[in-house]
Amino acid sequence: MVDYGIKGRVALITGANNPQGIGATTAFAFAREGAKVVLVYKKVPRQYDKTKTHRNGVDRYFEANAGNAAVVESKLKEMNADYLVLESDISDEDAVKDIYSSVLERFGRVDILVNNAAAGDMDGIDTIESITQEVIDDTFAVNVRGSIMMIREMVKHHGDYGRIINLSTDASQVFAGQITYGASKATLEALTRSIALEVAKYGITVNCVAPGPTQTGWIDDELEKAVIPLIPMGKLIQPENIAETILFLASEQAQMLTGQVIKVSGGHAL
Repeated sequence: MVDYGIKGRVALITGANNPQGIGATTAFAFAREGAKVVLVYKKVPRQYDKTKTHRNGVDRYFEANAGNAAVVESKLKEMNADYLVLESDISDEDAVKDIYSSVLERFGRVDILVNNAAAGDMDGIDTIESITQEVIDDTFAVNVRGSIMMIREMVKHHGDYGRIINLSTDASQVFAGQITYGASKATLEALTRSIALEVAKYGITVNCVAPGPTQTGWIDDELEKAVIPLIPMGKLIQPENIAETILFLASEQAQMLTGQVIKVSGGHAL
């Protein structure tokens, strides 16, 4: 077994209310290693068909993101994890400050930040011909502004250990059909490199994980058949694949690894 050296460390993870999602799975991985975990989530209400939520597809995904973190919290309880769950909106500066106040009051510090929360259009209008100001503003508010503010507060309150892991997408550089989402993630990758240089003097590393098509509950059978031929490894990426990469980047072993964007995509979008 690998000792990641994070037992007792405090890991703050955003976007963690989907039990099948990357945020929740990452929280479980950290808890398994003895870290204290803080989950931050925001309910994102969308219409879905309750009769279809028993199987993978957009209805299951929308239901998960519209709900609270009760299922995730239940599993953490089963694991006897030391955790804190906060419902908040990282696109709001005051809310970000409140998040850190709550974490500092409970745990005294933040050692690891995982910027997993993301916003994006799910109605097929994120193209140059149909894009709206609202989609642009809402996407960048979470994916860029929110991530920056979460990092800023982390740097303000860092202690003797610092790991920041941002979540991008493997298609960020060329994402026709989701131009604003892709651009926001490409921006986050650029920020990863720039901020890594700024905070290296504190011993804080900043890296980015760029997942390929990942089964977080939204890929139905039909879409899976269409996507798999595009993945050289021949199968969907699982949330555990992403979580284990994040775990390594948060570990003591990764102390000299910073400013990197790592694609966990099975060869997709290289």
